[in-house]
Amino acid sequence: MILRRYTSNVVEKFKLGIPKGSLHDATIALFRRAGWKIDINGRSYFPDINDDTIGCAICRAQEMSRYVESGTLDAGLTGKDWISENESDVRVVEDLVYSKVSQRPARWVLAVPYNSDIQRLEDLAGKKIATELVNFTIKYFDELNIDVNVEFSWGATEAKVVSGLADAIVEVTETGSTIKAHGLRIIHELLQTNTQLIANHAAWADSEKRKKIEQIALLLKAALVAEKMVGLKMNLPKARLKKAVALLPSLNAPTVSPLYQSDWFAVETVVASSVVRDLIPELLKNGAEGIIEYPLNKVI
Repeated sequence: MILRRYTSNVVEKFKLGIPKGSLHDATIALFRRAGWKIDINGRSYFPDINDDTIGCAICRAQEMSRYVESGTLDAGLTGKDWISENESDVRVVEDLVYSKVSQRPARWVLAVPYNSDIQRLEDLAGKKIATELVNFTIKYFDELNIDVNVEFSWGATEAKVVSGLADAIVEVTETGSTIKAHGLRIIHELLQTNTQLIANHAAWADSEKRKKIEQIALLLKAALVAEKMVGLKMNLPKARLKKAVALLPSLNAPTVSPLYQSDWFAVETVVASSVVRDLIPELLKNGAEGIIEYPLNKVI
């Protein structure tokens, strides 16, 4: 379906793949902060975007690298894990660490029932492992010279080992809470993965398409940086200015400007959102007034 659409009336557009599944909502939100509004029209696999040069297509993250490698898509977003699983020959343009939960890499881990005798990878010799990441898992154990039987899981992977259909699973997790909730314990981490912006080699060699890819990479990265930061504005009396400004972490020096016909100053800066709750009380103690905290869309 994707191939038919892109070989007809929108072939002139830059072809961008948006991942379906767990990354979908987070990706749409990230693009919105970067300046692109993607409108999902019901069940359509070809959403609208407020950029006349781009044609979007939605496909599973597991298949994205294949479409990009073949040239059906010029670029797309998918996990590093699925690029490795498919052995796809694509250009990785940018690492974008985000997920449906947080800005941190996800992990593919090996888990077994809590009461299992399996403690080490070597204990899995001759055992059955269920996973969606079949090729990677086979290679991983082959390199360790551990003979295991790896079977593909279509979903509900945790249930396979709970019901005795497998001795262990290799599953992706962010916090490990779902795995623990199913009565499993993690005994090994196989891979850390994050979202990557990938491009077809021919598209990267095309100057106009490369310009678009680099624009997308720049602004998505800027949106991710901004997600961890906020802007702060405040007023400070001249006598307290130096001490209060010394409290302010910033990308560079804060902006300080005098207020009209006053011995007060307006101060503006950008700080990590994680420090604001501790910083604001200290600023108040040091004479700051009219403190305003505001979100940022992009920091470049």
